[in-house]
Amino acid sequence: MNLLKATGTIGGLTLLSRILGLARDSLFARMIGAGFASDAFLVAFRLPNMFRALFAEGAFASAFVPMFNKKVADPDGRGLPDGIAFAEAALSVLLPVLIVMTLALELFAWPVTWALSGKFNGVSPDQFAYAVSLSRLTIPYLMLISLVSLLGGILNSLHKFWVNAAAPIFLNLTLIAALLLFHSPDPFVTARNQAAAVSVSGVLQLAWLAWAARQNGVSLRPRWPRLTPEVKTLMALILPAAAGAGAVQINLVISTALAASLLDHGAVTYIYLADRLNQLPLGLIGIAMGTVLLPTISRQLGAGDEAGAMETQNRGMELALALTLPATVGLVFCGEPIAAALFGYGRFTATDTMLTAQALAAFSIGLPSYVLVKVLTPGFYARHDTKTPVKFATWSMVVNLVLNLILILPLRHMGPPLATALSSTVNVALLYGTLRRRGDFAPDARLIRRAWRLAVAALTMGLVMWISQRWLMPYTHGSWVVRGTAMLALVGAGAAVYGAATLALGAFTRDDLGLLRRRKAG
Repeated sequence: MNLLKATGTIGGLTLLSRILGLARDSLFARMIGAGFASDAFLVAFRLPNMFRALFAEGAFASAFVPMFNKKVADPDGRGLPDGIAFAEAALSVLLPVLIVMTLALELFAWPVTWALSGKFNGVSPDQFAYAVSLSRLTIPYLMLISLVSLLGGILNSLHKFWVNAAAPIFLNLTLIAALLLFHSPDPFVTARNQAAAVSVSGVLQLAWLAWAARQNGVSLRPRWPRLTPEVKTLMALILPAAAGAGAVQINLVISTALAASLLDHGAVTYIYLADRLNQLPLGLIGIAMGTVLLPTISRQLGAGDEAGAMETQNRGMELALALTLPATVGLVFCGEPIAAALFGYGRFTATDTMLTAQALAAFSIGLPSYVLVKVLTPGFYARHDTKTPVKFATWSMVVNLVLNLILILPLRHMGPPLATALSSTVNVALLYGTLRRRGDFAPDARLIRRAWRLAVAALTMGLVMWISQRWLMPYTHGSWVVRGTAMLALVGAGAAVYGAATLALGAFTRDDLGLLRRRKAG
């Protein structure tokens, strides 16, 4: 498998989804602004968002894909039919659990909302009841996206990566349609419509994956639940993998709850919008690489190709650094013009823009760590070790909580993002150190030679962008054409400087570019 090509395919579709997501967030900021209505929706949206990251993008894929691949590749088996039988057995147990969990969350929506928000800061009983009603509207999405993840894991194993990567597009299109067609002068009504649209998007995503699976010869039939040994193994792997893959999301839940309970209304919105900008490169790079690396490394290890797995992970880390370092520097140095261009109009004020940019700078410090977690954890999951990542993720969550409590009052809205960034860095250090100590990963000469050169090139780019933004800032408040042109000019200048600096410093060579062209042509 061509790692760069597969990552590019997923990254391209994820880019489309993230662009639509930014359009959705821009409309959201314009029509709802930053206040209690926006905070209440974002708290209600946090639970399904967390579950999507924990389950759809992390735990289920990490546990299911290697087991499904083993079934399909077993020379003594029947291939794909054995894999489908295993998937049906998993579905027969998963579906009743999801139904019971959904009903329980609906019943206990009040304490769930309280846990996610700390009952907000100085709200009336009616306001909190409104927030609970939004949570009840979004909760069905959890069950739907979990079923989507099952079908997506199968399609990923069949190398149909693009189908699963396209699913989040339906979420963004549905929320955009709700904002355009069902908005109201009352931001509380608009926020309620957004909450309902979340679950509608889950139905659309499930329909899309089910159709695609059928087109690829996969049609799952529910059976009577039976805990086979394989299903028990799968369930035993899911829970620890959930915490291991979703440490960032769990940290964000903690941050959101503390911000909602201790800070003024609007702080949750600043942190959310900053996280959305931070998630753009994370989604393009981290999720795409994690999706490709897990089945690739597990297949190499299954074939006894330890050297190939080591090479794959080295090139994954190299690619992650090449893409995340300039993104980090760009978001730290130029957060304000970016936030102004995307969100600074309608109900979203200039002060809201500045505070969002400050939260973005704090989040972005941890961007390389967020992506490297996605690169390193497949080294554990492919070896069927889910306990070590969950242990380290737990430690990082403790660090996050402690740092949140220390930083949230003095740094206000910047405290939770900075705590999340630092705790993710702790997680990466633990994962990397353990893989090295076990002999499962060692940076090769090429990675060592290029890493520091990439960092210097990114800092050079950041200096140029920081100087350029002075002239571009006035254009971030014009029409969409003017805003878009200003952002393209800023990003284009940064990309050009970074590309030139990597060549000048030897981080990449003309031979590398020629190799990429030959691979593309091939």
